[in-house]
Amino acid sequence: MSCFSVAEKFVSINGEGVKAGELAVFLRFCGCNLNCSFCDTRWANAADLQGEQLTTAQLVDYVKSTGVKNVTLTGGEPLLQANISELIDELIRYGFEVEIETNGSIPLKDFSSLPNRPSFTMDYKLAGSGMEMFMCVDNFAYLSSDDTIKFVVGDIADLNRAAEIICTYDLTAHCHVYFSPVFGRIKPDTIVDFMKANKLNDVRLQLQLHKYIWDPNERGV
Repeated sequence: MSCFSVAEKFVSINGEGVKAGELAVFLRFCGCNLNCSFCDTRWANAADLQGEQLTTAQLVDYVKSTGVKNVTLTGGEPLLQANISELIDELIRYGFEVEIETNGSIPLKDFSSLPNRPSFTMDYKLAGSGMEMFMCVDNFAYLSSDDTIKFVVGDIADLNRAAEIICTYDLTAHCHVYFSPVFGRIKPDTIVDFMKANKLNDVRLQLQLHKYIWDPNERGV
């Protein structure tokens, strides 16, 4: 049975996405292949972080014990975990609604064809992150109406680039599309003004609820 490096596990509300405000079980895995300028979970990506080593069965038992149906696999980058598809399959087989938060650099083709398919919330890292060159645009072809693409924007240049990508790939016709401000770097009303000026129908502004309810640096929320 597979074993995973888990940075933390907890129950809270979804802070963003289509299930924002709903209870969810969060399984945060260690390690990431990117180093975004605005990363707010850098501690979970540290090379020397061992994390808690837990098997598929132990994680499923933990999720069962919470009584919460939504499960978010996050990181770091959860799709870097070897045999993560085994955990996804087990959770969905037990009736849990599984969401994968992924950074946009990992090919989704094989994961999207799993017999028990999770939903994906995929970032597209813009220039402000310093990581746009690692984005896997082929992933757009595997997103469906159950999935979300998230653009974390820090300035007008990021907004312009995001609008270009949305138009080029007709993303709003295939999946949910969100703008999310880099916390403390751009005002939400600036994003709203941009959406109005560019008539961005079917694009949503989201704020990270957990950063407004708790201290922005607090873990386990």
